[in-house]
Amino acid sequence: MSASPIIPVVLFAYARPDHLARVLRCLRANEVPLVLAFADGPNGSANAEVVKEVRKLLRSVTWCDLRLTERAENLGLGRNVLAGVTEVASRHDAFIVWEDDLVCAPGTYAWMCAALRRYAADPRVMSVTAWTHPRVVPSAIGDQPYFDGRAECWGWGAWARSWRGMSDEGAMEKLASTLRYGTAADAYGADLPVMAKNERQQNTWAVRWTYHHLKHGGLCLRPPWSMVENIGFDATATNAADAGNWANGPLRSAPPIPESGQEPVLHPDCRRLWTRANPGRWAGPWRRLRANRGWR
Repeated sequence: MSASPIIPVVLFAYARPDHLARVLRCLRANEVPLVLAFADGPNGSANAEVVKEVRKLLRSVTWCDLRLTERAENLGLGRNVLAGVTEVASRHDAFIVWEDDLVCAPGTYAWMCAALRRYAADPRVMSVTAWTHPRVVPSAIGDQPYFDGRAECWGWGAWARSWRGMSDEGAMEKLASTLRYGTAADAYGADLPVMAKNERQQNTWAVRWTYHHLKHGGLCLRPPWSMVENIGFDATATNAADAGNWANGPLRSAPPIPESGQEPVLHPDCRRLWTRANPGRWAGPWRRLRANRGWR
């Protein structure tokens, strides 16, 4: 029997060498064999030196096969992730996406790889993640994962098949498709349509990933507790400076890898938990249509 293909970690880095050093230590402890790194270019002269430090740090990695792409210009997080993942998806059937402010517990890489291999051929599952939060974890699930309709951006994995079409439409276009299929724009939190509206202006990508899931009726496999901690809640953060209320407690080791695959079915508590965690109602152009059709 031939060995399973190596699942690479796609690492996005910019100008935080101290954060990146901690991230690399975690990936090394997880025995990640292949890292495909995309280092964004400096945004003017102000951070040129720390960008150089980041690239030097990445080039010094010898504990795995690290292949570095150094951006000649500053793409910003959204453009860098969309372009980088699309490139990787053209060459790898499965991959794990990581950013330079995410540290993880022992066993995280093995757990995610097992999940990616288990659901590789099931189109109902569009991604897996190593992050979840007590505020949005359904009760009484024990040490088993669960399926959510909202995708994740803090340590996640996917397949080329599920990434296909991500670059074809922006978040607002995918949101419109979601509404046509009968799911409200704020079904998984009132923050989503607001982020979609600001996607291009703020150069983000993650909200598009969630609406990509909702458009296709896809699910995200989440662990029963978080294996990931975001250490970017500071002035240097690119996308998480206001998300401190989503910080988990101390990390625990990875939960056991289930012996048999669970049937991919949306957990019935997910929508309620997300709307409670992100309350409000979107006052966007689809609100009246939402009310008229009685969408959830």
